[in-house]
Amino acid sequence: MGILSLAKNAYQRVGDPLTDILTVARLLGNPRLPLLLALSKGVVEPVYRVSFLASAAGSGVLARLAHRPCDVVSLADWLGVPPQERDRLRAWLDLGVRLGDLRTTVDGCYRLGSVPARALARPGNDATAAMLEEVTRFHVPALLDGPVMPRDGRRFSLGDQDGAVIARSTRVVQPFVEEAVSRNLDRALPVRLLEVGCGSGVYVRHAARLNPRLTALAVDLQQDVADQAAANMAEWGLSDRVETRQADLRTLELEPQFDLVTLHNNIYYFPVAERTAVLRRVRSLLAPNGKLLLTTSCQGGNIGLEVLNLWFANADFGGPLPVENELVEQMEQAGFVDVEATRLIPGEQFRAFVGTSVRPVQP
Repeated sequence: MGILSLAKNAYQRVGDPLTDILTVARLLGNPRLPLLLALSKGVVEPVYRVSFLASAAGSGVLARLAHRPCDVVSLADWLGVPPQERDRLRAWLDLGVRLGDLRTTVDGCYRLGSVPARALARPGNDATAAMLEEVTRFHVPALLDGPVMPRDGRRFSLGDQDGAVIARSTRVVQPFVEEAVSRNLDRALPVRLLEVGCGSGVYVRHAARLNPRLTALAVDLQQDVADQAAANMAEWGLSDRVETRQADLRTLELEPQFDLVTLHNNIYYFPVAERTAVLRRVRSLLAPNGKLLLTTSCQGGNIGLEVLNLWFANADFGGPLPVENELVEQMEQAGFVDVEATRLIPGEQFRAFVGTSVRPVQP
């Protein structure tokens, strides 16, 4: 990145008598200079800025500075940075100032300095902040390592994800998933719900609010995510109605007792070749006339979804995002009837799939 900065500075300092004229002439005569300058401003700086904002939001620094300006000492104490490491924290904060997302006050405190920084600091925009963190931490490596991973036989593992970040970022589609839940949940009778891949538990909470007689089992593959969901249920006063645990659907031993099974944003955690068997396993847990509600991004969506598809194509678990017709066929092969696919977001490949189990699965 040094040549970009050098070329840019040299270009801006033409006419400065202290500048080495020959050096400036050589740089300005470089036919690659326009490309370097264009990349610096149009590509490199936005990457730096997104990375800084994701880090500042994820660490809580933006929310802290939204409360009040802080000097480096108070921020270091709040973050748990020891005194001997404060200079490193200061260097990071000063870079935020250089990028324009932080500013300094006359007494040396840091404060929010841009519209995006102030927006991301608001609690209601936490899902968007988490999405930026997901992009920088997980999507970017999929692009950077895309050519070499197939060559080296290397794949991403579940440990390469941060379940808490993923659970937060998927909440950008929360209103649309909640609408799908509202359409498919019986509110007049007691309902027994199984949620597979519960994340933070917000969709179970939504269902419980719609039907006061609903009880649920919420499971997640990752222990830390399940633990956080259990803590959330306790905070929301739902522990007496919702059991939360770590579990894998494929080995979950339960009676066919559920009126509704939901899978949100996670069918691609199962390999394509296993999805029919997984869906048949879901059907085995449903009571007669029970429903499956599955919401998911599908292939052919926006660029973010295509990078997500690339990540799972390079994972040692799961598989690519589903194709609509293929997933409908897999549900039918698993024994579901009246299968329907509905677009949840206009113009986007985010859909709800619903099917009914009219009879028990034969052993």
